Amino acid sequence: MFLRFVFPPPPSLLVTAMSVVSFASMANAGLSELKGKHMEYSKFWELKSGRKYKVDSRTGMIVCYTPAFLAGVASFALFPDESFRFLLLTSALSIHFFKRIFEVLFVHKYSGGMALDAAIVISLSYFISTATMIYAQHLSRDFPEPLMDLKYPGMALFLVGILGNLYHHCQLSKLRSKGEREYKIPKGGLFNLVVCPHYLFEILGFIGFSFISQTVYAFALATGTALYLMGRSYSTRRWYVSKFENFPNNVKALIPYIL
Repeated sequence: MFLRFVFPPPPSLLVTAMSVVSFASMANAGLSELKGKHMEYSKFWELKSGRKYKVDSRTGMIVCYTPAFLAGVASFALFPDESFRFLLLTSALSIHFFKRIFEVLFVHKYSGGMALDAAIVISLSYFISTATMIYAQHLSRDFPEPLMDLKYPGMALFLVGILGNLYHHCQLSKLRSKGEREYKIPKGGLFNLVVCPHYLFEILGFIGFSFISQTVYAFALATGTALYLMGRSYSTRRWYVSKFENFPNNVKALIPYIL
């Protein structure tokens, strides 16, 4: 049944191993968020004074996203004669990370710093996952197409995800005026129903990648990413409840009215 909508696993030990590693590492990161161990770029994590190399958050996030964006762009030159599905995937990945860089430069507002070593680790993670997804798609070119073609629904999900994520990031950027550093309860859009609508749309975007690609690796990465963002959403809601006595009880963590 699974092979009706996914390409057969390619004869590559690297891609097979990365499928397992990506799913396991992202799922474990989500569990860590639930336990209160946060990634070193979140508002829940405080930079220790003993860390030697610190950069401002904007620079740190540019370091995180640029290599993955360049991997997406380079794929057009490295694999010039690929399928339309491959072109859709690499275009979506390039747009995804270009949008992230755009937000870093023109949308997000920052109130802290970032450890350089953490930025490098996150950057490598994004770069490796992007490059592996592209490579897995390249390896599938000689396989017959899955019986169920999901690339067009995948593009629709990707577009909904990226536009919804951008809209809610813009809503977050309006919370604080220039010079303000305190946190506020987000409002507007789906923030009236869930704490992290931007994560909900991020998940939709990754499901879009997996539908466009229809490779085992893309589905593993999307599932792991969803589990991580679920854990992070729960952690975020718990943080807001602890900081604001008037936080509304009906606002869920990730999925309106449900979760």
